Amino acid sequence: MKSNFVINSVLSFFLLFCSCATVQPPYKISDGSTFETKPFYPKFNWKTTPMYYMFGDPIRVLHSEEVNHIAERTDFICIEKSHGQGQLGAAELGAKHEVAAFKKLKPDMKVLFYFNSAYAWPFTSYNENFTHQNINNHPKLKAFLIENPETKALEERKNVFYFDVLNPNFQEWWVNTVAEGVEFSGADGAFIDQMHGFSWLRQDKAQDVQVAMGTMMKALKEKLGPDKILLGNNANAKLAQHVFPFIDANMFEHYGNDLLSKEKLLKDWEDMLRISKAGKMSIFRIGVEYDSLAVSDPSFYKGKFRNERFAKLSKEKLEFYHACYLIGAQPYSYFQYGWGWQLAHGSLMDYLELQKPLGAPKGAYHRTSTTGWEFTREFEHASVWVDTETRQAKITWH
Repeated sequence: MKSNFVINSVLSFFLLFCSCATVQPPYKISDGSTFETKPFYPKFNWKTTPMYYMFGDPIRVLHSEEVNHIAERTDFICIEKSHGQGQLGAAELGAKHEVAAFKKLKPDMKVLFYFNSAYAWPFTSYNENFTHQNINNHPKLKAFLIENPETKALEERKNVFYFDVLNPNFQEWWVNTVAEGVEFSGADGAFIDQMHGFSWLRQDKAQDVQVAMGTMMKALKEKLGPDKILLGNNANAKLAQHVFPFIDANMFEHYGNDLLSKEKLLKDWEDMLRISKAGKMSIFRIGVEYDSLAVSDPSFYKGKFRNERFAKLSKEKLEFYHACYLIGAQPYSYFQYGWGWQLAHGSLMDYLELQKPLGAPKGAYHRTSTTGWEFTREFEHASVWVDTETRQAKITWH
């Protein structure tokens, strides 16, 4: 009996190893074409809802049980901008710590380093001097920031300065800095936030700003090398048209209730198809802090019980938002869900529906009428119905 147990255990391990080592099968896009994957992309399958996680805790690094929780649910994550700064002193140290922790548990995990292309967040050692206390002592860095043309004061939002992407010296510094952060942390690429370059502050140079953003992303992709992931936030938007050719993945960040209108969701699904046909990945990010119910009730955002309120709201709204993702999902489309960017904003929640067997889609979504807003789609183990006008949905698992 003991020998049989050992033989069976060895055989099971061998089969598991072989299954992990095999090349992933080609995946069909909803129009019938084949998704052209790249060897440096994360593993993808339709067994359950494909998830992407992005989180940070400005005070500390993750506990081992938190690493396990997230690693059980995804192969694709990003460490947010201020993670671990309080404990380790700089955000790149927090990213490095988590890259090592996840890679130890799951070597094929894809972990991204965060950097912003518009806001000069002072959380890493690379940009710690972009503060009111320090900036005047660093004239080279100060020249990288946008000034108000009339007052000559630095433009800012809540004490965070704005990068000037039109400055070629800034572009060079920024590309080298992001690449250094990725290399130092051991990350598999970078998540680049805020692709707009504050073009609305300089309407007469808006086109120049867009071109400059494209130049920066092209240079960054080349600097990172061909085996690193470049994920752009809302790089599908018109403002980022020059960025799109150089990214590997796009996040649909729905940062306002207006971005969840029935018209915008339909546009998202069309873009998800377009992005997939280009061989790029998508992140469909929903934050229920922008849900109409929360927006209409200011008390959601106040007090020590705000996380409990949002946790409850996120469970109540999950079926609708999950259905919105599934209607447009393509190969290498991922779902992100919660109510913010900190670790406590949903990354440690148990959403049982997101772990149910899903299976591959059987085809494209169906619009029940040319003028209506009801949509359906069939998966191997789920039937999805959503009405984006009434904001109702039903996912039937089978």
